[in-house]
Amino acid sequence: MTSPKADLHRYLQHGRDALLWKLDGLSEYDVRRPLVPTGTNLLGVIKHVASVEAGYFGDTFGRPFPEPLPWFAADAEDNADMWATAEQSREDIVGLYRRVWAHSDATIEALELDSPGRVPWWNPETNTVTLHRILVHMIAETHRHAGHADLVRELIDGAVGMRADATNIPGPTRTGPPCATASSRPPATPPAEPRRRLASLRRLPYGRPGQGHPAAVQGPRTPSEAVTCARAAGCFAPQCVKQ
Repeated sequence: MTSPKADLHRYLQHGRDALLWKLDGLSEYDVRRPLVPTGTNLLGVIKHVASVEAGYFGDTFGRPFPEPLPWFAADAEDNADMWATAEQSREDIVGLYRRVWAHSDATIEALELDSPGRVPWWNPETNTVTLHRILVHMIAETHRHAGHADLVRELIDGAVGMRADATNIPGPTRTGPPCATASSRPPATPPAEPRRRLASLRRLPYGRPGQGHPAAVQGPRTPSEAVTCARAAGCFAPQCVKQ
């Protein structure tokens, strides 16, 4: 029989693995490609989750992650943790996430579930926590974003599945890298109505002002052009959503 801490740790790792699996088989452009008005993109989601995890299992317990995260600096661009720059490769972001895992796992191993901590960015009246609470919090955070990654990946190429060893998709599917494919239908294209609504939004959910279609007329095809779309909080223009 496993321990409660081991059970929680295993569920956290399942979410971590699912996030990284969603990158398999995609180009540098596609891992940055935003397909919803908020600009959500796969590599940005992983950068965000890695950064958040570094803080919760680091600063909270007096064990700060040893690498600087400049996108969290006071003078950083809004939501700079939600997209990777053109200079940050997939290997850079994935490598960061794996180093965060190692640092977090050392904290989890060293502390008991009832070990106290303090989340510096929470309300001082409620920021006293335990390792147990932070494990539950990061499981919820990681799996929530893994769900976001599920949908973005399906919009990119139709690939679906929960994780590499258990797609959890009913009915006949094709298994194997990068994901199972639920059908032979082409990837879904966002409907026209959200595209029309986007033009009228004064400010989008992740804090980036709507700036119109930021890419060239032929649409983004390079990592840097995909970053431009993500920084503008995404774009539903046909040039962005169609291959």
